[in-house]
Amino acid sequence: MGRLEGKVAIVTGGASGIGAATAERFADEGAKVAIFDMAKPDDAAWSALEAKAPALLYRELDVRDEDSIRAAVEAASRAHGVADLLVNAAGVSSFGAAHVLEQDEWDRAIDINLKGSWMVSKHVLPGMLEKGAGSIVHIASVEGLVGISGQAAYNASKGGVVLLTKSMALDYSPAGIRINCVCPGGVDTAMTAILKTEGLKAIGDKLAGYHLLGRFAKASEIAAAILFLASEDASFVTGSSLVVDGGYTAGHRLSLD
Repeated sequence: MGRLEGKVAIVTGGASGIGAATAERFADEGAKVAIFDMAKPDDAAWSALEAKAPALLYRELDVRDEDSIRAAVEAASRAHGVADLLVNAAGVSSFGAAHVLEQDEWDRAIDINLKGSWMVSKHVLPGMLEKGAGSIVHIASVEGLVGISGQAAYNASKGGVVLLTKSMALDYSPAGIRINCVCPGGVDTAMTAILKTEGLKAIGDKLAGYHLLGRFAKASEIAAAILFLASEDASFVTGSSLVVDGGYTAGHRLSLD
């Protein structure tokens, strides 16, 4: 029996990257999974997921649109039942120092990465409160802990997710609902694929080298950490920011040769 047998899960951003890897891992562990995303998974990925989880549900969703969120959560409840698990993996990258950042770009990063995590949670939580149980995992970032230059909006949005996690843990732990977040380092997904292009490869290689393991994570490695936090294996974990960064935040090696 899988660790999530009989559980109902919602995964935002589940069409690609960390979200898709999480949806697949949850299905492997026996969960009924609803994927919310602006884009549908490609045919091959969708077929593979459907083979593992015949009751799989997909809903097109913009996490900035509250009416769309409400309708999607209601549809998932009709199809699978009230959600036991929520993973807020929908997110975007953003670049620009504070003095050059346009307001629209600031709003885009904050609205999707931070506001979206709150707003989907808002509409999933009533069902969890009625059940008296549940687990929510937000996707933050090491850049919400230590920051990086030229990414003011992204750093702020992910730092906000870390504090949102703690605040929600305070509010909902008395009701039996655990709230945690994962703080990944660099992850090899479509979002970071630009760092493999000719003009940016040197920067990508340098960034990978900041991780003590010398590489970016695979999305499946982050999904494994999310599974832990979502499952009963983490039954005594709430308000936590689980760093999964290959040593990125551990410090920097100095050569004394």
